[in-house]
Amino acid sequence: MNQHAKVDIRHSTCPHDCPSACALDIEVIDGRSIGRVRGSKQQTYTAGVVCAKVARYAERIHHPDRLLYPMRRTGPKGSGQFARISWDEALDEVAARFDQAEREFGAESVWPYYYAGTMGLVMRDGINRLAHVKKYSRFYSTICANIARVGFAIGTGKIAGVDPREMGVSDLVVIWGTNPVNTQVNVMTHASRARKERGAKIAAVDVYNNDTMKQADIKILLRPGTDGAFACGVMHVLFREGYADRAYMDRYTDCPDELEAHLATRTPEWASNISGVPVEEIEAFARLVGQTKRAFFRLGYGFTRSRNGATQMHAALCIPAVTGAWQYEGGGAFFNNASIWQFNESIIEGHDAIDQTTRWLDQSKIGRILTGDADALKGGGPVKAMLIQNTNPATVAPEQALVRRGFAREDLFVAVHEQFMTETAVMADIVLPATMFMEHDDLYYGGGHQHISVGAKLIDPPGECRSNHEVLQGLGRRLNAVHAGFEMTPRELIDATLRKSGHGDIETLEADLWRDIQPDFRTSHYLDGFAHADKKFHFKADWANPPSGKPGLGPWEQMPSLPDHWTVIEEADEAHPFRLATSPSRSFLNTSFNETPSSIAREGSPTVMIHPEDATSLGIADGDAVTLGNTRGETTLTARLFDGLRRGVLVAESIHPNKAHIGGHGVNMLTGAEAVAPVGGAAFHDNKVWVKKATSASGRKS
Repeated sequence: MNQHAKVDIRHSTCPHDCPSACALDIEVIDGRSIGRVRGSKQQTYTAGVVCAKVARYAERIHHPDRLLYPMRRTGPKGSGQFARISWDEALDEVAARFDQAEREFGAESVWPYYYAGTMGLVMRDGINRLAHVKKYSRFYSTICANIARVGFAIGTGKIAGVDPREMGVSDLVVIWGTNPVNTQVNVMTHASRARKERGAKIAAVDVYNNDTMKQADIKILLRPGTDGAFACGVMHVLFREGYADRAYMDRYTDCPDELEAHLATRTPEWASNISGVPVEEIEAFARLVGQTKRAFFRLGYGFTRSRNGATQMHAALCIPAVTGAWQYEGGGAFFNNASIWQFNESIIEGHDAIDQTTRWLDQSKIGRILTGDADALKGGGPVKAMLIQNTNPATVAPEQALVRRGFAREDLFVAVHEQFMTETAVMADIVLPATMFMEHDDLYYGGGHQHISVGAKLIDPPGECRSNHEVLQGLGRRLNAVHAGFEMTPRELIDATLRKSGHGDIETLEADLWRDIQPDFRTSHYLDGFAHADKKFHFKADWANPPSGKPGLGPWEQMPSLPDHWTVIEEADEAHPFRLATSPSRSFLNTSFNETPSSIAREGSPTVMIHPEDATSLGIADGDAVTLGNTRGETTLTARLFDGLRRGVLVAESIHPNKAHIGGHGVNMLTGAEAVAPVGGAAFHDNKVWVKKATSASGRKS
């Protein structure tokens, strides 16, 4: 008689680098493996919907290629030649090499490096505790969120907005600079509900006719880096045609008259010449926004990944302040809820051990740092040893030519704690096998919504995989890094963090499953004033004193104070006649999921979208191998003729491994690492390039 497997439905939160942080119902089979993963209907933002890649998570967590044992490099760097060793041997060697670097070059020669491969606070941020206690070089995270965050907060005073579920009761949902069909599917859940139940319109503003724009009622297709010009043209019309809510602005904003005078010359014709959006489309969009009180602006990260990205976010955010949309349910703006969590991570990160004189190094400049750039090193000595968790810089970081050269240094010791043999792990001296989120306890928040949750361990990890916290504990003991956080379990760290943050204890939060901490309506809509000291929304930005991030980076002195098109972007020129954006794909999440069979099958090989007329002028046919290049490097991939973008614009979706590209050089060979003003960041969608049909040499795989 066959015995049926026991299937329990357990709950968790998706930990991946996505604002949705979906609430999950997970099939746990016989307590040892997982089956189907569904979005939970018990949490009102996720609302029963989850992206396809997470729904198929069983193929990732039970993948035959997962790293299972510690390994030491036995061949040349990058050869992929490793031999299995014990955990004691691995951690002893990492600690010995860190101590050696400290003795010979000082503690700052060790640089713990991480990012958002997990968004769980314990497993993501605990590495900072090691850095702080040991006085290693500190880490300044710039690769993703800084530009967008400062652009939003410079207007509102903090990073928080309208309850994102209010999209469902809006009459116009403007999805600007983000492709949620690919990157945060729950946005579409609530926007589609508004269309179905209220007849609401969905508008999409982006640089190509992506999967979100294909579902929109209004499509605004512009050139990369020109959103600020488009926003100014829209506001010009709002003032000109009487749609500006002057009573609201007089009460809630800082300088409406000055803004109106400034916008007098920012006409739709002016905006059209810059953005490529026809005048009639600018005016029609402005009138629709002006006539719709419940207009919800869902602003994304994508359009801020440009050298003028902070000003672009601020310009778009100013529109609902001009119309007074913030007053109404279903109106106003939302980007991220970072300001509402107020988590006290002092024990997780070891705040009591921070030495402010210890240098911090910019994550995005890892290539420059590892190749000895004096400015990037803050005038200090070289980096000689690294521990890398939760990120894959050998694929995702800007200036890949420098990154490769840096990781190839024989005098650089690198330990990588990973789930798969990524391109960064291949370059390591020691590789350590890591758990996945269902195999450890952690604390989560939703950047794109308002819930906090505990994600409990559901199954045991395979092989000898250890969590980030366990690795840090092991290194802490060997390095004599004394701190209470190293002596606590993940559950104890979660409980202490919740209590310090005023969120109760771990048992209560677990009982809640996903706790809704959305502020009340008046607070969310800033009806008692915005978060600046003067309680006003700021049309005039004080970029010298931003509410978040480290100020004074990039050419911040040149930033326009009022909304405008800032001409600091990498404009196309005779030698580089195209502008390239590297947008996210549907089945990869940065470089996560690019090892799972279903995601690989859907994404295929790396391609670049090029307008058919541009392709014809270059003698390029659909499916041809083409090389893109600039002063930073070159990459070769397959041309995909596509008329859903402006001429002179190229779009390459997803971050494929370098090895997937023809010739082995990925798309981030082309991206720069210059700090984006005013608080740093990476301008991934702001690249000028040339394009040519690949020669037989460059088209040959290596």
